[in-house]
Parts: sequence; C-alpha cells; structure tokens
Amino acid sequence: MASSSSTDPVLTPTRVQSWNPQQVNTPPQYLGRKTLPIKRADGEPLTRADIQYDLLYFIFADPSRVFVDYMAPGKPHVNFCDLYVNALFNSSKCSKVLKDKMVDTPEFAIEFAKIALLTNVGRINTTMAFFHEMKTPLRSYHPVPSLQKSDGNLQDAPRIKNCLKAALLPFEFKTPPPSTPNEIREKARAGQLPPTSVVNLIFVLSNAQHAMQIAQTHFEPPVEFLDLFLPINLSSASRAKAFLWLVYHYLSASDTPNPFDDDYSRANPGKVPRMVSLSREETQRENVDPSDEVDWGKHMSSLRVRFLKELMDESEAEKRRKRDAQMVPPVSSSFSAAMYSGDITSGRPSQTQGAGSSGGEGSRGSSYGHEVQSHPQAIQQPVPRPAATVGPPQAGGSGQEDQSQDRTMLQHAWHVVQTTDPLADSDGEQDEHVRREYGKSHCCHLRRGGTDPLISPPYARRQTPAHLVSSPRQGPDTPARWPGARRAPVSEPVSGS
Repeated sequence: MASSSSTDPVLTPTRVQSWNPQQVNTPPQYLGRKTLPIKRADGEPLTRADIQYDLLYFIFADPSRVFVDYMAPGKPHVNFCDLYVNALFNSSKCSKVLKDKMVDTPEFAIEFAKIALLTNVGRINTTMAFFHEMKTPLRSYHPVPSLQKSDGNLQDAPRIKNCLKAALLPFEFKTPPPSTPNEIREKARAGQLPPTSVVNLIFVLSNAQHAMQIAQTHFEPPVEFLDLFLPINLSSASRAKAFLWLVYHYLSASDTPNPFDDDYSRANPGKVPRMVSLSREETQRENVDPSDEVDWGKHMSSLRVRFLKELMDESEAEKRRKRDAQMVPPVSSSFSAAMYSGDITSGRPSQTQGAGSSGGEGSRGSSYGHEVQSHPQAIQQPVPRPAATVGPPQAGGSGQEDQSQDRTMLQHAWHVVQTTDPLADSDGEQDEHVRREYGKSHCCHLRRGGTDPLISPPYARRQTPAHLVSSPRQGPDTPARWPGARRAPVSEPVSGS
C-alpha cells in the first residue's frame, strides 16, 4: 500500500485487559457533537493524530472477506477495503478522471477511500480542500502527508461528499434508502442482502438523531459510535474491530455469527468487542508522524502561502487597473486655455487674440486680450472686463481684428461671453463676426423662400419682402403677413440689407 510506511502499525493480536468504561478520556473539544469536524487554520497540515491514521490503517488492512459486494459481478465476498472502494468507484458522481486515477493507481484509491470515510462520519468538514492552488475563500487548504503519497488529487470535501451521497445500490435510486438502524435491520431480516450500501449505513450510524440508540444498544457508556474516530485513549486496533463488527452486524443476516466477535461480544449479544484502554504513554506512541511527512507538510504549507501572496498581488493589481480606468482626469487651466484658443475643437494652432498697440483695450470689435495664467490646482477664471460701449466701432483703429479670419463656434461663444454687455441694447451690436454669421444664415434662409421677421436696424430695414407684395393672391389693400410689418408700395423697389 502506498499509505504504508515504516511507522505503520503491525497487525498483531492486541492484549486483552480489564477495561472500565469510566476510564475513557475524551478530549474536551470533542464532547460536543458540533465540534466533531477537525479544526485547523488554512495551510496547516492534518497530522496522523488528527485523522487517526492508525485506526484507518487497521480498518482498511483487515483481510476478512465477509462482506457481499452487490456491485461486483457474481456478488462475491470481499473485505471492507474492496467493498468501500468499489462503492465510491460506482458512484454516479464519481468523475471519469477520478475513476481512471483509481484504476491506474490502486494506492491512490485506498488513500481516497480513507479521506472519504472521514468525510462519511463527519470528521472532514465540507469547507476543507486538499490542493494548494484552491482560490475560493469558502475553502481552507490542508495537506494530508500520510494520505497523499501517491501524488493524487484528493479533491475537496464538497466533491467527496457528493460522491458519497450518490454511492447507492441500483434499487435505492427508485425507492429512498433506509434512514434508520431499525429499517436496515428489517430489510436484512427480510432477506434483502445487503439491505443498503456501506456508505449509506455509515451515514445512518453517524447521524446524531440515532447516536443515543446506537450507544445504548452496542456500547457501554460513555462511549458512542463517533468516539471511534476521535483521539481518545482507546487502542486503534480495538476501535477498528468494533467498527467492522458494526458494519457486518447491519449488512449481513442476523442468524449468522459475526466474524469480528470476541469473548466479550459473544457473552453479551449485541455488544461490540471489548476495546482496550491505553495509558498516556501508550496513546502517544500511536499516530506518530515520521520526519519525511512533517517536512512535506511544511513544504506544502509554504507553497500555499506563496500562492496566496501571488493571488493577492494579482487581485490588487486588477483593482488598481479598474480604478484607473474609471477615473476622470481633473479639469485644469490647460484645458481652459485650450478651450479658449480653439485647440480642442478646431485642431488648429492657437492664435493670440488681443488688442493692438494703439486701439481701445475694451474695443467691441475684438476679443478682450489677456494672458492666461496656468495653475495646476485651479480652473482659470476670466479677467474682469470693462463696461461695453454701445455704438459703432472706431474706424481705422489698430485694435480691430482681422475680419478675414473666421472663428469656430467655440471661439465665437467664448468671444461673446468676454465682450458682450448683457444690459446693452442688442441693436447697438457692431461686431463684424455677428453680421457675417447672420448674413450667411440670412442668405440661406431666403434661398429656401423664408422670411426675415427678426432683423432689426441698423443691419436691415423693416420692409415687406418683394415676393409678398407681388403675390397674385394679395390685393393692394391686403395686410402684411405678420403684425408690425409695413407693406411697401408696388412701384417702390425693395432694398435689401
């Protein structure tokens, strides 16, 4: 067996001595059934004492071929090891990869069966996993040096438990399997052998609802069924024999003698064989971890710590990338200057717009010239401008803009905000750019046959368009089409703006 080593216990007859049930020393942490699972921190190895390795060894090394394997061809009689391994192999939840590994490496099959038996009775919690590259935070990794010598993947506890729950006999898929010890015994008396699968039997015996019944029927107080798998001062060999006695008692006919009987069980029908109590020194000599397993456990724990550190660094880097992608760059003075100069919209080099050497600084015909002060922590504020003057621009002044240069929409909006007095009359606007833009829109509007109702002096005269005067549907006395419009005489030529 791959799980065997130089420190494995030897199958020798155990000495029989007087045993007082009150001398059983159950550790305080296992007195309550809620603390039955093994409790270890993430990355901490499960020692031989944790899993009671010697007990598992005696259970799976027993050579007695007394159990009927219902799933094997011909229903042969096999030992407990073959019975349990075959039950796992024929589970509907056992994956093909796991089955191939069990066939190719029989040592791994036995190791997997041992960890499955601990899960079957509840010693292995469903939060445990046995491969160090496990990422989910809902699991804790634990190397098991004594059961991982074949380099096989022991899966994790939830997958093992799913495999166990599906390890039923063919007729148990149609009808629910028995769920109490009495139901199992009734099926056996009725001649249905085996009455249930070995996995379901262990689930029933481990159920807390039946713990009192099992203890009163088969054990002497204060020992119960689950005490067989706890680190108590009872010899591993005698506990293994009591476990096998119970399995045979429920899976076989009641009229056949139990091959695991001893003098005590024969003298007390229904009672398990006598279990041998150990002193503290004798208890410490069981389940001893060899040095190579200790070193391997430390190595796997260091690999787990390294993997978690790399996983944490990768997670932090991913969070930083997402945070940087969601950040919006702050608006600074450079953005304000670019918006003012038109670099953002026009894509052209910025042009300095300011007053000439000899014009009015606040001239209505030009942008208000000022220097943009860059500041990395604040948005550029506009410089206060003098009050706008209403009236025609000064002719010949050097402060006038080059009217041949067109502004973009953004530049013109910025210019209007900087130079327009909101309290001044709009009729006094003398901006060449305003007139130019209006001229463009006015020409396009008239080409489409539109009217010009909003134009006001001094840019145009309030006259009726010629096409309204010459309309064949209007007579000389027909009023204009909008209020306030003056109808020009027919003979008077129409003047444009």
